Amino acid sequence: MIRINCPYCGERDHSEFSYGGDATINYPSLDASEKEWTEAIFFRKNIKGFQFETWHHSNGCRMWLVVERSTVTHEIKSVKPCHPNLQKVVENNK
Repeated sequence: MIRINCPYCGERDHSEFSYGGDATINYPSLDASEKEWTEAIFFRKNIKGFQFETWHHSNGCRMWLVVERSTVTHEIKSVKPCHPNLQKVVENNK
């Protein structure tokens, strides 16, 4: 069972969240070639170890989060809001 420590709601079960995908993808511009879009969407590294992922707290505060999670043990190292300005709000309210 994965427990995610939401910066807004506290520790919650992963069933409250929806997996969004790899948080490190740099998508090409809208006018990029089909090849560039194909590579960005379908060709990704299968990381063994810690990776950054996006998760949506769909059954909670509805915020998008970046979660640093091990693909081997599911250990979570860090959780932060996707938007940098929201991270500042969280830090100022501690």
